[in-house]
Amino acid sequence: MATPTVVLLPVWGAGHLMPMLEAGKRLLGSVGGGRALSVTVLVMRPPTEHEARGLESVIRRAEEAAAGLDVRFHRLPGVEAPAGCAGPVEFISRVVELHAPHVRAAVAGLACPVAALLLDLFCTPLLDVARDLVAPAVPPPAYVYFTCSAAALSFFLRLPAMCDEVAGEFGDMDGAADIPGLPPVPPLALPTPIMRRELPECKWYAYHGRRFADADGILVNTAAELEPGVLSAIARRGAGCPAAPALYPVGPVVSFAPPTEPPHPCVRWLETQPAASVVLLCFGSRGFFGAAQAREVARGLERSGHRFLWVLRGPPAPGTWSPVDADLAELLPEGFVERTRGRGLVWPAAVPQKEVLAHAAVGGFVTHCGWNSVLESLWFGVPMVPWPLYAEQHLNAFTLVAAMGVAVAMDVDRRRGNFVEAAELERAVRALMGGDNEEGRKAREKAAEMQAGCRKAVEDGGSSTATLTKLSNALCRND
Repeated sequence: MATPTVVLLPVWGAGHLMPMLEAGKRLLGSVGGGRALSVTVLVMRPPTEHEARGLESVIRRAEEAAAGLDVRFHRLPGVEAPAGCAGPVEFISRVVELHAPHVRAAVAGLACPVAALLLDLFCTPLLDVARDLVAPAVPPPAYVYFTCSAAALSFFLRLPAMCDEVAGEFGDMDGAADIPGLPPVPPLALPTPIMRRELPECKWYAYHGRRFADADGILVNTAAELEPGVLSAIARRGAGCPAAPALYPVGPVVSFAPPTEPPHPCVRWLETQPAASVVLLCFGSRGFFGAAQAREVARGLERSGHRFLWVLRGPPAPGTWSPVDADLAELLPEGFVERTRGRGLVWPAAVPQKEVLAHAAVGGFVTHCGWNSVLESLWFGVPMVPWPLYAEQHLNAFTLVAAMGVAVAMDVDRRRGNFVEAAELERAVRALMGGDNEEGRKAREKAAEMQAGCRKAVEDGGSSTATLTKLSNALCRND
């Protein structure tokens, strides 16, 4: 009999596809007792040419990461781009809906038994695919793979009730939001897609939050050691949070490619810096600055007196979402590069972020708070300054400071497009990097604790490893 397969359905961004693939690889590695599973990755082609070009490099990386394992990639037929989308959440969700017949046909046509479907958090419209299969008589279980934090999951589960409870805009609420497992959440710390309720972005977030309850379980990219209070609160189903399916904390799911050869220029530059002396500023695959904000950052860094590595990207081309390599002459104040030469480096293109965070010279991280970046920072024990930009990042920023204690807070003016003044960045960098600052000292200590928790969770016998073993054994029994 053919080896049963777990079908993975990620959306196409590297921040979703690569962590889900890594989770699938770990699931394969946790199978024991002479049993076996395989993995089949269904690849959705994004319906815009720009995104499709980016996907090709992601797929190459994914195939290299899965080499030698029983992992197969199946490309789904393309779909037409939906018109009139107000934002990326609506766009992705509607594209996923259009893929439903292709996913159903691909799953039904597999030559091996389907042990389970594992769907991206934005693929909840496809939870019904498993139920629609006519063979076998008992449909395979369908799980959600939640790429974000348990805090974000708690928010998603709570959101449908909040939509009924709050009459106006969430950002104008009286008092704080009650999210199970978190301290009272200020309204302006809630995720970006819900801040304008008339837009479909908010409705789609609430839709996904409702559909999570229809899954057979939710795999969360966190660990019991990182977010124990939130995971317990979700399990207790309190504060208006509906009954959630079984939770499987399986993180931190962080993949590590071999170091670049020859070493990246930024890594070579770090070799010339003292230990824990450099603050990294890096803002993910979609983070960029215009000239006004870039000049504020430059002034703040220069006045801070601290060493820095700043990954600066420029605004996307019209009709695209991805930043371009920065024109430093256009974005930076005159003479800034010369005045900071030796203690600072501005890099205008993407960098191998994990390699940089792993370097002994890096002592702090100013981050957009994408969850993958947060986990990478915690894995290496690097404390943070949160500068959230979009998606659920404002909630992540609040969690890092108020719940986890691994970050020094910075005043980000959300009503001015997440603008940060030079003086505020200077203050936050000094607090994070200054050896005698109490706020920074506590963040460094908590980051070191979280580093130990991350590594313990994925060791043999660790909490996340045990969770994956339990799940893989259950899937083998169900085949």
